[in-house]
Amino acid sequence: MVDARLTETERAAARHMRAAAELVAHYVDAAVRAGTSADDINAVLSRVVAGTVLAEIWVTDETGKTQYSSTPDTAFTFPSNPAAPGQAAPFAMLLTGQADHVEQGVQPRELDGKRMMYVGVAGVDRTRIVQVGLSEAALAT
Repeated sequence: MVDARLTETERAAARHMRAAAELVAHYVDAAVRAGTSADDINAVLSRVVAGTVLAEIWVTDETGKTQYSSTPDTAFTFPSNPAAPGQAAPFAMLLTGQADHVEQGVQPRELDGKRMMYVGVAGVDRTRIVQVGLSEAALAT
């Protein structure tokens, strides 16, 4: 599902963000199969964010609850209904199988109102949301 209101800049960024989300999905699959601890997975995700333009990475379980994250001290659960109100609701389509990816333009983030752009893909190893975020400021550079 692609937000039809994406600007040309957002569309270009979304292509790269989708690739990053796919790589994260495959990394999580491999790490889980290898028995990597959640703390070690979170540490890798945090290092990716620290060293790239990405602002955050979220990986959920099949219920939409964050399981791994570049900010592991921040708990978040995505709505389970894609039609629910709020910025995060469309990503539930990755849990229901209604979409294999979601590209969302810049808008206020649910947690704090910071303006962010998000792209998510379905999990490789199981039903889950794998989402990467980019700050609006990063799009301007």
